[in-house]
Amino acid sequence: MNLELFVQRAELLHKHLADLYQTATVLPWIPSELLPEAFKELYTTSRMVQLAAEELYQQNEELLQNRNLLETQRQHYQNLFEFAPAAYLVTNEKGIIKEANRAASQLLNVAQNFLVGKPIINFIPREQHQHFYSTLNQIGKSEQVREILLQLKPRHDDYFDAYLTVQSVSQPHGKETNLHWLLRKISEHQRIESTAIQNHTDLIENSPIHKYSKGENIPLNPLLIWCVRQGLVKLSTFYETGAERLTGLATKGMVFGSTMTSLPIYQATALADVELVSIYTSEIAVVPSLNEILLPKINQRLQQTQSFLFIAGKGKVQDRLHHLLELLKQQIGEPFPGGTRLTFRLTHEDMASACATTRVTITRLLGQFQEQGLISFDDKKHIICKHS
Repeated sequence: MNLELFVQRAELLHKHLADLYQTATVLPWIPSELLPEAFKELYTTSRMVQLAAEELYQQNEELLQNRNLLETQRQHYQNLFEFAPAAYLVTNEKGIIKEANRAASQLLNVAQNFLVGKPIINFIPREQHQHFYSTLNQIGKSEQVREILLQLKPRHDDYFDAYLTVQSVSQPHGKETNLHWLLRKISEHQRIESTAIQNHTDLIENSPIHKYSKGENIPLNPLLIWCVRQGLVKLSTFYETGAERLTGLATKGMVFGSTMTSLPIYQATALADVELVSIYTSEIAVVPSLNEILLPKINQRLQQTQSFLFIAGKGKVQDRLHHLLELLKQQIGEPFPGGTRLTFRLTHEDMASACATTRVTITRLLGQFQEQGLISFDDKKHIICKHS
């Protein structure tokens, strides 16, 4: 039975019981004291069922709206990843390709759908396999960015020298760790300018810092993209009703901006004191290596949006909250005795927005999680997620 039909039947049941109750109370030959107490309780219970069904229906409508918004965001970031000019791969820890954009397909001369499932080692000369596997083992033990200089061989083409920039990225919800690869072909001209990417990274790191205090709205200019150096930024949108919906959290190293979303109403708010660096979109057009810096950051946002979609797909509110806490552990967590401490505090209203429910429900569920020993709080009310 679908939810709408359930609500209709609950309302019909309540109406029938109300009619029967009204009739029984006005019949002159039935003394009111003889009216069965059970009938009164049944009437009251049916009213409670009706109200609960209406509330459930409303929450389901909001959840569907939330999923639609997140799907719009996910598709937008997917397009940014797909059509980026830099070649980009996502593999598992063993180097098996899970995702590839169009530039990677063109660089390796293999259709995207045929790249998925292939080992990246297939495109590396045999004499460099040992070096590659040795580096692969080291990468899995650290989240530091590593660069590998070796040769790649596209399908039906000659070898070329390449830089492979790779980083290990832990996945939420207990999934395996992914490796993110940026592939760059080195021409003679690029050899001379091989330090350009590092210089442009320094350019971002050494750019003027814009500071915003906790609670401040961050202006969104279509001419620039913000990069977070420190702090946490809440990204949200609003329904026609005025209800706010959380669509993302920009943590250190992530980027955001009005040009990176297709939502009509988009707002960025500092959840803690933040430091931002601005990157003008005009710079990206004239400095190609900036694309290579920004692409991994855009992919981070894509994966985060997919995680929010995963949360929105859960039917039970407690499951949504559980997976939200798992995501927050990955995004803003730090090791703590016995668990993981969330370094920033989200309000119950923010968590309710992400879970498409009410603040009261989040407060109640957090209390239950605490009683069950799943979470605790430090002296500053930061959530500590216990080891399972």
